[in-house]
Amino acid sequence: MRTIKFLALSSAAAVIAAGSAQAADLPLKAKAVEYVKVCSIYGAGFYYIPGTDTCIKLGGYTRADATLYGSSAYNAPAWASNAGQKNRLANNFIFRSRQDLNIDTRTATEYGVVRTYFDATFNWTSGDGVAGGTLGVYYAFVQFAGFTFGKAVSQFDTPWTGYPGNNSSFLIGGYDDVTGINQIAYTAEFGNGVSASVSLEDPSQYLQSGLYNTSTPGFGASAAATATAQANWPAGVYGTNSYAGVEVPDIIGKIRVDQAWGLFQVSAAAHQLRASYYTPSLETSGHPSDTWGYAVQAAISLKNLPTGPGDSINFTATYSNGASRYVLGGVSPNSFAIYGGSGLAGAYQSVAFASASDGVFGGLNNVVGTGIEKTTAWGVRGAFNHNWNPYWSSSLFGSYTAFDYNGTATALICGGGAATAGAVVYTAGSNCNPDFRIAQIGTVTRWTPVKNLTLSGEVMYTYLDQASSGSVVLAAPGATKPAGQTYELKDQGVWSGNLRVQRTF
Repeated sequence: MRTIKFLALSSAAAVIAAGSAQAADLPLKAKAVEYVKVCSIYGAGFYYIPGTDTCIKLGGYTRADATLYGSSAYNAPAWASNAGQKNRLANNFIFRSRQDLNIDTRTATEYGVVRTYFDATFNWTSGDGVAGGTLGVYYAFVQFAGFTFGKAVSQFDTPWTGYPGNNSSFLIGGYDDVTGINQIAYTAEFGNGVSASVSLEDPSQYLQSGLYNTSTPGFGASAAATATAQANWPAGVYGTNSYAGVEVPDIIGKIRVDQAWGLFQVSAAAHQLRASYYTPSLETSGHPSDTWGYAVQAAISLKNLPTGPGDSINFTATYSNGASRYVLGGVSPNSFAIYGGSGLAGAYQSVAFASASDGVFGGLNNVVGTGIEKTTAWGVRGAFNHNWNPYWSSSLFGSYTAFDYNGTATALICGGGAATAGAVVYTAGSNCNPDFRIAQIGTVTRWTPVKNLTLSGEVMYTYLDQASSGSVVLAAPGATKPAGQTYELKDQGVWSGNLRVQRTF
């Protein structure tokens, strides 16, 4: 009996052990997976960050771009440096490849939506080297309860910034800060598409044009050069750029109306002109009194045109006094020099000089120094954008920009217009006048064979109309141009083009 009982217990123990072993081999119950959920509150492309109530959207584009017969990437006209001289050192083809990445986050709170936005570009441009390139931070800002803190499009600017219909980054005649500007801004929404904004914005990068002291040497001039000799240096620079450090940010105000028919906007800016010293390296020489410039802009965008669905007209008109960058745009040069042929007897070539500035002053100390004479500028810029069909579209765009120096400023720059020895000698009967005009017109056609892939071609004509006349002898024209030759002062025009392929995601 004991033997039978022992065998029974042993068998039961074996069965329990075998069952336990099999149970150990079974998979454990998996934890619930937290899948990424679509966040439809803020539009397509947003998703909830797992474990949070914050929505995120990733985007960007890849772009291949080539400029033809320009001075830099993105269809910059051949209006300066080697391209303006039309010499053999100029690149007839300038390539740029770019990758743009942006991150947009939104979080609903009891104070409204908290938004952050970041946009950066990685670029390689002709001349950057085998493994070179540049990194650009376009936007990095926080928005909360109507406030914007960080690098964003200026409150002065329009939604299309410097691109009413063009590919070119160099259509001047209005403001352009497409790469963002540091600011503290507040926007109030009044309903029915009406809003108003005020902001304090950093002028140190985009918004300071030249502030020239005509009595001190600058580009290409010796220390002994006189103010008259410096009047029209070959680079179009009228003296030493003498901006001091920033004391007060630019003050911006804007009123805007967005409706189904389009947009209307009026904006204004106050800009401080603050010079360094009459003699740049000597603080005891004193400085001109600080003064204020300003700029105003009116903008309109018309949609739902009878010419076709999606067609639009974008147009701005801008005026400035002592704040020329609001008319000149953000990335164009301050100084222009375009050379060409000449039919004048005894002239080597012709040339058009021009220089934009916020103001000029003169003097080596506060005893003989002058105040700041502000420059007046105005410009118009716009485009008509037409869709031929869902795959093809074209834009016709243009601008006109005018710069004027008052009589006192002209006398400081030109020294009364007399011919003198030095960097520039005006020949008998010639006239020195720093005023100038720039007209631009162009067209671009785009083909979108599939969604978010666009191939485009652009051509633009730029015409520099200078007010000086006659001829000059240049002692130091720079680059490859011969010194001591006579150059006819003559208006100049240049063509440039752009080819682009862009994939947006």
